[in-house]
Amino acid sequence: MSGPGPVVPVSGEQAAAFDLGEGDCAVLCLHGFTGTPYEVRPLGEALAAAGYRARGPMLPGHGSSLAELAGASYRDWLAAAHAEFRELAGRHERVCVVGLSMGGLLTLSLCAEQPVAMAAVIGTPLRLRFPIPQLVPLLRYVLPSVPKRGGSDIRDPLARARHPSAPRMPLAGIHEVLRAQRHVRALLPRIATPLLVAHGRHDATADPRHASRICRAVSSTRCERLMLENSAHVVPVDHDGPQLAAALVAFLGGSREASQRC
Repeated sequence: MSGPGPVVPVSGEQAAAFDLGEGDCAVLCLHGFTGTPYEVRPLGEALAAAGYRARGPMLPGHGSSLAELAGASYRDWLAAAHAEFRELAGRHERVCVVGLSMGGLLTLSLCAEQPVAMAAVIGTPLRLRFPIPQLVPLLRYVLPSVPKRGGSDIRDPLARARHPSAPRMPLAGIHEVLRAQRHVRALLPRIATPLLVAHGRHDATADPRHASRICRAVSSTRCERLMLENSAHVVPVDHDGPQLAAALVAFLGGSREASQRC
């Protein structure tokens, strides 16, 4: 999802899916709406260096045409996330999940419905900002897409300039994000997975207060919040990306309880 900054179209190798590292524990890394695996790849690289297998798939409809993105539903994204999780679970004793923005919504859904060992969500919007939820259900029939005015919501100007991202947002896709949010809000009390909930202080896309709301709503006995003070929405590639990566590695491996560690 988007906010201020120049728009850079999606490019091939930068945006490609990744499968990095080896280890007993695997970590599924899920990107956001209109994004690509590029935006979670720094986390995958840090995890691989720390001894994890890190896998970042391209979600349905992404990395291709606007028409394909407009034709994908949140159920398509969720089905893909479930399939990726099951594939990793068939090869690894423990599987953790990390998700950015919409990928965070998918991560929370997996936590409620799959045996996720541990999870981290970044810049995850439980609701979109007014008036989007009220207008999208009607406008999507008359306005196919809207431009990203300013591009990706990244505070670091160099990172923002090179960030591959779809130049427009289909309103049908935004409507699917709204549906995903409703789906996930209903699931939150069922989640008992240990969680790291991270958010950029300057996020113009997802309200930073949602980090606290997630921790209050879930049933997890361990829910840690991390506010990244010098970043916006796409934290892994923003100023605080290295801090987030280090915190994620520490979170996954730092519990004294083996059952609470990946």
